[in-house]
Amino acid sequence: MKRASSARRKAPAGSNGLAAKKPKVALIVKRSAYRVQVEERKNGRIQRLLDAHDPTVAHLRAAHEEHEATAAEVKAALAVLGVDVAFEGSVGDAFDARGLDLVITVGGDGTLLSASHSVADVPILGINSAPEYSVGFFCGARRGEAALAIGRALRGELRRAVLTRMQVCVNGRVVAARVLNDALFCHVSPAATSRYLVRLGDIEEEQKSSGFWIGPAAGSTAAQRSAGGRVIPLTSKRLQLVVREPYTPHGERYRLRHALIAPGTPLVVRSKMTDAKLFIDGPNRTIDVGVGDLLEFTQANEALTVLGIAPTRRWGVDHDEPPSQAPSRAAPRDDHAR
Repeated sequence: MKRASSARRKAPAGSNGLAAKKPKVALIVKRSAYRVQVEERKNGRIQRLLDAHDPTVAHLRAAHEEHEATAAEVKAALAVLGVDVAFEGSVGDAFDARGLDLVITVGGDGTLLSASHSVADVPILGINSAPEYSVGFFCGARRGEAALAIGRALRGELRRAVLTRMQVCVNGRVVAARVLNDALFCHVSPAATSRYLVRLGDIEEEQKSSGFWIGPAAGSTAAQRSAGGRVIPLTSKRLQLVVREPYTPHGERYRLRHALIAPGTPLVVRSKMTDAKLFIDGPNRTIDVGVGDLLEFTQANEALTVLGIAPTRRWGVDHDEPPSQAPSRAAPRDDHAR
């Protein structure tokens, strides 16, 4: 793991009218699909499709150019602001966030999700580098706003949302402690039936399905919603379980097909499959699960502070306000009583 400075955390520059030291940040910039496939891998098929103006790659170059322009804007802003970039990396790079004042991601939600696994109590600011082509629900700024948003973030002036995360254990060992979006548990083959025993409190049942999604409120607008789950407020501390395509040939109903899980209550699952997978926050982080393995999903101890987004941000809205506006001081309602 690459490490940033281990210096003692300090207040963000300007928070008390003084700026004794340069603020330290980590900068995570995604590599666009065009850069990876065309410039790095020299993928001839994609190049031929681009040359033929094939619709399957119609936006590849435009998205790349917009992303690169945003990345350049962010780096220029950091230079003007006199910020110490203690770590610079890309999606998938682990880093030590201790001693940092801010983590900045340039990309979309996937870039922020990847970086969030290295972040404990440091705030994170996502800058959506190509809003026309990428999802930026967690992003607090976009192209044209970088300098203003970063400056306000370092001064503690941006609104913030504190998001619950999820911890996952397999056979008593923590395999993921900072899940922000969701975990998917299923058979390795999408065409195979997922078989498992699931227990929540006093309810226990055997299920057959295409697997299940489980995650905190931040992920309820994504796969959980697509699979039939509820969109729950970002400030909720509950987890949500959503079973995919339950197999009930005799008309029976699973009691745990959809469930909201209270803080401190574990969802316990025992695999009946010899070849299963656990996918953490997307397709790139996977854990092999075998027959008899015991999985436990609970609220994580560490929340994540995301800057530039309102705690009341709604599904379908990926930009609350220009960063020049004053942050809201209103405390959002949680949904525990709902």
